[in-house]
Amino acid sequence: MVNILYNNTLAVFSPLYFVSASNQGLDEKINDAFMPFAVWWENLILAEIPLFGQGIPLILIILMGGALFFTIYFGFVNVRHFTTAIQVVRGKYDELEKIRPELKPQVQTVDGDLVDTIKDEGHLGEVNHFQALATAVSGTVGLGNIAMVAVAISFGGPGATFWMILAGLLGMSTKFVECTLGVKYRDIDGKGNVYGGPMYYLSKGIAQRGFSKLGKFLAVLFAILCVGASFGGGNAFQSNQAAAQIIENFGLTGDATGSIIGLVFALLAGIVIIGGIKRIAKVTEKVVPFMAILYVGAAIFIIISKIEWVDDAFALIFKNAFTPEATVSGGIVGVMIQGFRRAAFSNEAGAGSAAIAHSAVNTAYPASEGLVGLLEPFIDTVLVCTMTAIVIILFNMDGVFVYGNVVDGQALLYDGSRLGGVNITSMAFENSIHGSSWVLMLAVCLFAFSTILSWSYYGLQAWKYLFGRSRAMDLSYKIIYLMFTVLGAAITLDAVIKFSDAMILALVFPNMLGLFILFPYVKSEFSSYKKLIFRKTN
Repeated sequence: MVNILYNNTLAVFSPLYFVSASNQGLDEKINDAFMPFAVWWENLILAEIPLFGQGIPLILIILMGGALFFTIYFGFVNVRHFTTAIQVVRGKYDELEKIRPELKPQVQTVDGDLVDTIKDEGHLGEVNHFQALATAVSGTVGLGNIAMVAVAISFGGPGATFWMILAGLLGMSTKFVECTLGVKYRDIDGKGNVYGGPMYYLSKGIAQRGFSKLGKFLAVLFAILCVGASFGGGNAFQSNQAAAQIIENFGLTGDATGSIIGLVFALLAGIVIIGGIKRIAKVTEKVVPFMAILYVGAAIFIIISKIEWVDDAFALIFKNAFTPEATVSGGIVGVMIQGFRRAAFSNEAGAGSAAIAHSAVNTAYPASEGLVGLLEPFIDTVLVCTMTAIVIILFNMDGVFVYGNVVDGQALLYDGSRLGGVNITSMAFENSIHGSSWVLMLAVCLFAFSTILSWSYYGLQAWKYLFGRSRAMDLSYKIIYLMFTVLGAAITLDAVIKFSDAMILALVFPNMLGLFILFPYVKSEFSSYKKLIFRKTN
């Protein structure tokens, strides 16, 4: 890895580089300067260990192993309490907030006030259950569901879909643990402003277990990585793929086209994020249902129009999950890696990011928001990602491209051209519904925009944890964040995927260690909340 960074750095700073760079456009220059760091960071975070004759990223073992453990430990909460989670979002148990049961939020002093006092004044949070879910879903249901699913199938074939779904189902349990802890250990100031997420449950929760120095270290590490992830996967990747769709559909040319599109996105995002979580929540609760109906509706229409092929598509998914096509490298383990990796990037279960949005919810019961949180991976991966995968597989039933035929990070050889990411999904939609590439372009832009909004809040919370909660720190982060919106639209898919994957997945290391230490507290919160629900319904 050191040699890779060294050689790429020499290439960038050599005299020959500047001679050739003088003939490049602005977008290419930005990409070439960014690539060495992206390659080095990806190799570091996705370091592999040999297993079953195949190199498997350690981070995926941690994610999937942890998700399986939490699923079993909490009695398959992802399945048994799925309907309960829906009822919480619908507000069926909201009246529990008006009583004073045995269960109370952890008493902490925040800015000279007590959480219980703040609670009596009516300040339990900033958004309701649905707004918290909408904000968090907008941060996960993004271009990973469109572009990354196409990448997973391109590399791993139809079988990658099976492992993606499995990862989503197991990830529901991990998300339950994260979001419960996010509410339990959040800070609420005298004005009702909420500060929460892994930074807080790592520092406070692990200190409660008697390891305060470890907790503080993990919290700071997470916050640093979260800021980086907000710049990368939550921002740069989104504007990159949105720009790609706009350029493709309008046939735009020009050396600085991507940068200009990124600037427009940055201006629009800036108008919203200046208002904070309440304005973000108000925007996302309107945008998320609309973009979901738009995209999912188009996907369902395509699936129904080719209903006679759907059973064959599912047969391919199950068959190739265990007996991959010969062109797919890595065999069954390679297919599993592609499915798990793309699911992890898409739903972010184990990364801890969504716990930041859920921490702002107006509730006294941490486990209630944990239940709401487990719906995210189901919506994101089991529903949206699967629909994307089915559309792509149906598109390729006649063998218009070869699974696994990939080179240099570009996905498929189609009609003599190498294509990757969102453009593959766009072709699959266009093939079934003439003109639907324009609908997809709109969906992509909405997905990208909503994700950029949500991740601006995630990164800002981490930034404030590191540097304080002053107005100057607030403004400085937002300016830098919007600069990355422009940067993302300017650089190529390969560089963005490398950086984005690694930055978001890097959050797993401190966060999952914290979850393994703190999960007994989650069980206590969950047991108490289940008793309250039982009393209400009986």
